[in-house]
Amino acid sequence: MANVSISEEGLARISALGLTPEQLPRHVAIIMDGNGRWAQNRGRARIVGHRRGIQSVRAVVEEGCRLGLDQITLYCLSIENWKRPPRELTFLLRLLRHFLKVERAELMEQNVRLTMIGRREGLPSAVLDEFDRTVEETAENTGMTLCLAVNYGGRTEIADAARRLAEDVRSGTLQPDQVDESLFATYLTTHGMPDPDLLIRTAGEMRLSNFLLWQISYSEIWVTDVLWPEFRGDDLLAACHAFAARERKFGGLPTPPANSQARRPSAPKATR
Repeated sequence: MANVSISEEGLARISALGLTPEQLPRHVAIIMDGNGRWAQNRGRARIVGHRRGIQSVRAVVEEGCRLGLDQITLYCLSIENWKRPPRELTFLLRLLRHFLKVERAELMEQNVRLTMIGRREGLPSAVLDEFDRTVEETAENTGMTLCLAVNYGGRTEIADAARRLAEDVRSGTLQPDQVDESLFATYLTTHGMPDPDLLIRTAGEMRLSNFLLWQISYSEIWVTDVLWPEFRGDDLLAACHAFAARERKFGGLPTPPANSQARRPSAPKATR
């Protein structure tokens, strides 16, 4: 995936941190946590926190565009979230549909391409219709990709991929000895997307919550105590700054110092 252009403001913000664009992550995945806690801390219903969280989505998308990120993937609704109270789920789905309708023009203006991962089965047709329309209208945009994970679960995605692969083996279109990691990845819903370089989790929780389990095998993880409704562009920039300080070895050894006589191994590259 080619790098998305960076705005002058984005270059200035990156430079102010002493960084270069090449040091930023290309794909950032975010587990948006803390909406309910934010509302309850203020004596409000949980749905108020979800509504406020939309402002954070806008802020993060705008900042991602400024910084020239290739992709942002947001964990919107997990398969496990269906265990929540029906009233809250109904509100979440209505909020998602509203976001897709209201933000469509803004996504076009910012040259953002929308895509979705997750099971379509079980989602209301009204939500899917808005998704499909927005995906279609933004398909030719050449800027940042915004991927929404809806009705998504990492284990479910892997199981579904294994099932489709097994069907191809049974039909004779695929031989077992052809199966490797690269081929298996083509059966995932994220096929064609770069693996996340950086995974952000808000609200201080230290778990993956069944999110992109295959894809984040070598992602850097950054956790903040900031609740999602309060997360803004500066927080995303802080995460990118922390990412730039990490040494990504991908299972190898760190690069020897400049005065070392040892032969330097070639640094492995992240999947793009």
